[in-house]
Amino acid sequence: MSAGEASIENAAASELVDQAMGKDWLQRYSNALLGVFGTPQRVLVRGAGCQVWDADGKQYLDLLGGIAVNALGHAHPFVTSVISSQLTTLGHVSNFFTSPTQIALAEKLLSIAGAGEGSKVFFANSGTEAVEAAFKLARRNSMPSPDGKPRTRILALEGGFHGRTMGALALTSKQAYREPFEPLPGGVEHLPFDDIDALEAALDDSVAAVVLEPIQGEAGVRPLSTSYLQKARELTTQAGALLILDEVQTGVGRTGRWFAHQASGITPDAMTLAKGLGGGFPIGALVTFGSKVSALLTPGQHGTTFGGNPVATAAALATLHALEAGAVLQNADDVGRFLRSSLAGMRRVAEVRGEGLLIGFDLDGGYAADAVREALEQGFIINAPTPRTLRLAPPLILTRLEAQSLLDALPGILDAAQRTNEAQSTGDPA
Repeated sequence: MSAGEASIENAAASELVDQAMGKDWLQRYSNALLGVFGTPQRVLVRGAGCQVWDADGKQYLDLLGGIAVNALGHAHPFVTSVISSQLTTLGHVSNFFTSPTQIALAEKLLSIAGAGEGSKVFFANSGTEAVEAAFKLARRNSMPSPDGKPRTRILALEGGFHGRTMGALALTSKQAYREPFEPLPGGVEHLPFDDIDALEAALDDSVAAVVLEPIQGEAGVRPLSTSYLQKARELTTQAGALLILDEVQTGVGRTGRWFAHQASGITPDAMTLAKGLGGGFPIGALVTFGSKVSALLTPGQHGTTFGGNPVATAAALATLHALEAGAVLQNADDVGRFLRSSLAGMRRVAEVRGEGLLIGFDLDGGYAADAVREALEQGFIINAPTPRTLRLAPPLILTRLEAQSLLDALPGILDAAQRTNEAQSTGDPA
């Protein structure tokens, strides 16, 4: 055997070992972790910017960003340095105490939200926990209306997704998520999406709150119209109900603005945040607007052990600083417009929706899941929230060059996915 042949054989053997490593991790996963997520698509071991690598050494362009979480990509040097520094100083203190990072982050959020005097922040560890806090806030808006009706009703929308804990699940409309855990907390009604007439008919003095996502992510990136959001603000004010906006997925620059609702010119009574807030570090928040709403939850009525800990709040402060310093929101708007306009003219793409770098596009058939698998094979991480819809929620630092690499590959990905889907439906080999 020549030296060259030996080198090739060694490389092939190394590749097989690497593949075995990935398979071994997945076997260990299935043996050790509760199977609520199914089988993971890959075992990821490293990331940098918008790129990630799996246990087999394969590189991918991450166009999902941990589902709209990694706003600054992976291993951002400033954020990681701040987290490391904070860990060596003060890691956790409980909420019997506070820390400078917790206070500074609350002040920063109130500032970028344009929240007025008396507005406050409650920190949690995730989006669903932030929504649970909002649910309890809504329950506290229970004083009888002028005609004596108790405020027991909460309105949400069909297609909405607000989390997996019991209160958040009650707000979520998808029956497949709800049915295994019923009875859920009562009083929640789901209205048709973006239907102003239905909202007007349902909203009276018995409603404690209306809970909306400015853009429904899990339903396929469906934006509420500006007219709907403005009408919801008008009607809730008239009825004495709270307008609570779930910005867990759309907040912190995702749509090219700090918060998606700012495009409509309204101010909510409360807003939930998470995902991109910590740049990858778990943190959630409930922001209340104005002293009247902020006073609804009083000492002892809600809490959390880990929420607002120094490391999480330091990570979020670093993330917000980096987003501002690098003009990242403008990049999200620019690259998002480029992607949406390019996708709109692409074969097999039926419709494109979204703002900034939260983009959904419908296909000409129900083969979105096949497209996700084909894209992964070709080195792109995307997501299919519905059988016909693909979703992009990449890091907000995504460049046009990186976006173009997806656009160049996508026609072939969709063709291959459609053929696979057709073969599966007919029973023919792919």
